[in-house]
Amino acid sequence: MTVNAVSTGCPYYRLDPTGNNIQKEAAALRERGPATRVLLPGDIPAWAVTSQDLAFRLSRTDDLSKDARQHWPAYIAGEIPVGWPLRVWTDVVNALTAHGSDHKRLRRPLTEAFRPRRVRALVPHVENITEQLLDDLGMIGPDEVVDLKEAFTWQLPLLVTNQLFHVPDHLRDTFRDACSDLFATSLPPEEMNAARLRINTLITELIGHKRAHPGDDLSTDLIAARDAGELTDQELIDSFLLVIGAGHETTVNALGHGVVSLSAHPDQLALAVSDRVPWERVVEEILRHQSPVATVVARFAVRTIHDELTGLTFEEGDVIVMNYAAAGRDPVAHGDTADAFDVTRSTSHRHLAFGAGAHMCVGAALARIEARTALRELFDRFPQLRLAVAPMDLKPLPSFISNGYQSLPVHLGPSTR
Repeated sequence: MTVNAVSTGCPYYRLDPTGNNIQKEAAALRERGPATRVLLPGDIPAWAVTSQDLAFRLSRTDDLSKDARQHWPAYIAGEIPVGWPLRVWTDVVNALTAHGSDHKRLRRPLTEAFRPRRVRALVPHVENITEQLLDDLGMIGPDEVVDLKEAFTWQLPLLVTNQLFHVPDHLRDTFRDACSDLFATSLPPEEMNAARLRINTLITELIGHKRAHPGDDLSTDLIAARDAGELTDQELIDSFLLVIGAGHETTVNALGHGVVSLSAHPDQLALAVSDRVPWERVVEEILRHQSPVATVVARFAVRTIHDELTGLTFEEGDVIVMNYAAAGRDPVAHGDTADAFDVTRSTSHRHLAFGAGAHMCVGAALARIEARTALRELFDRFPQLRLAVAPMDLKPLPSFISNGYQSLPVHLGPSTR
């Protein structure tokens, strides 16, 4: 399937670049089968995988690549416009977009950074940051409306990521704002290009700062890998982008969905706060029910793939995106109640929120620690917390990749301290 193969949306499903209703779109895609043909922004034809089992199988095969430079014929032939809104997801050169030996090389310093010892060392920081943020929230009146995203769910991952990289204070908020634009799949090309330039400038400034002030942190490790000849200058910048972007965006979304789902289901929240269901299990159900990344762009068939269980054939060069939002509520994997939020579900842990296979998220363990710490302590401190608007009135992010909310207005209720 080449970039010129389609001139209309039929029989292809045209994905909504605004992400206006991710779960409604995911359900529509599931109805079309375990994988269905779709149009990405710019009328780029692709497959969207909706079956959880198929997504796991494809994620674990070497027959799919994430390297457009090697395995996307239309990209190699120069048929993809410079202004294509998703080019940032194919142009970067880091572990997210690499394949084979290049992927192993680019992933190695990240894997080292997230070894269990270093993640365990971050736990006290996560707990201290959480407590400080909750203390600040405690200064707000119980009946006032507060944007919990701005004050808490965005701040925690931001501050933890800053600790991981030792980002100086003067760059903290600018990184947050710049990263958010990279996930906005409905931005005009000129705004997306400006966002990429802005984040590259910030990363270059951070690298300069860390060269002058090295430490026991991921920034220094990545710079050392560059100086040892293991990374190019561009790979260094793009590796920073990968971890900072993932740390700022995906954990924020998971926390937001956790607050919304638990507030909307007080019976489920009661199971968690009474320890009848462990918070670890609660977090897995949040990740399954509302994957913080809805659609992963993109993979490319290295060779023709025939999946015997579904009977589907993906031709060499086909573009394939994984719709984690659809897979997370796949009734084949999670039963007839897959759409329901249920912290007692036995299959909650089987989800793709952090990917699978060679591209499994290296920061998954840290993200889980952040989520369970933040939600446990939030509802312990503010047991009467409730949304200030109906869940249906929350505005989604303008993205079909990032699944979250633009803001999270709540009434905190009385603090227990």
